Amino acid sequence: MRVTIKGQVIIPLKIRNMLNITQASEVEFIVGEDDRVYIQKVESDKPSGSRFSKLRGTASIKMSTEEIMALTRT
Repeated sequence: MRVTIKGQVIIPLKIRNMLNITQASEVEFIVGEDDRVYIQKVESDKPSGSRFSKLRGTASIKMSTEEIMALTRT
C-alpha cells in the first residue's frame, strides 16, 4: 500500500466491506501496545446520508402534473 503526498491511503475493498465502511464513514486509527496500528469504524449519532435522504420515496397521493402545478401556483 502506498501513501500519497497528502498522507492518504486506499483502504482495500475487502476491508471496507468487512467493516461496512462507506464513502461518508468516519474511521479512527488506534496504535496498540505492540505498535501495530488498527483501524476502527466510528459509530456516529448522526443519521447516515444526506439530510434529504429520509424524505426520498414515492408519493402516495395520485395527482396529475396539472393538479400539482395548480397547487404550486396558488
